[in-house]
Amino acid sequence: MQIGQGGRGAEPDPINQNIDAVVAMHNIAEQQIDPHQRKVESLTAWLGRPQFFYGILVGVSLWMLANSLAPLFGRHTRDDPPFFWLQGAVGLGALLMTTVILITQNRQGKLAERREQLDLQMSLLTEQRTAKIIDLLEELRRDMPSVHNRVDLEAEALTKTVDPHEVLAALETRFGETDETAAAAQIVTEEIDAAAIETQDGVIQAKQDKSA
Repeated sequence: MQIGQGGRGAEPDPINQNIDAVVAMHNIAEQQIDPHQRKVESLTAWLGRPQFFYGILVGVSLWMLANSLAPLFGRHTRDDPPFFWLQGAVGLGALLMTTVILITQNRQGKLAERREQLDLQMSLLTEQRTAKIIDLLEELRRDMPSVHNRVDLEAEALTKTVDPHEVLAALETRFGETDETAAAAQIVTEEIDAAAIETQDGVIQAKQDKSA
């Protein structure tokens, strides 16, 4: 019998439900893409292929080779070394490619930000559910006469949900302390280096005075 099929009705399949949810989110995001954005992203995908890289190498090499060997065969060169026309074409192509890539990364960055927000919301919800489950288990343990009642400080701490603002403030404080420690260490290092240089200069001066 397959999952989700049986005589008592369809059973929920969390794996397929999660996959369907992810696919639905992907389809919604794809449907919201502007036609111009879709063309730009298709162009970005085409530019990112190895064939395009090889094509650039072959095209540039042939252009340089043809214009370098043309005078040997008595032919007129279209772009004499150092190949100003080629440099202009490469610069224009680089500008256009950079713009196309930035347009693609801009939409992908917004999509990634939405996914991060979703992950954060799911993590907070999971943390709240876990705290609630621990609280219910502790309450059940206290109500069961057959179980020895004892104080579990760790369980009591885990029943409290974490405030994201407090976590963010703690991280900022910790990072601030780390930056201050690094700055202090840098100052001490500079002072040690300066003292070492002064000591070395004093030794050199003493040797010069002794030799004089």
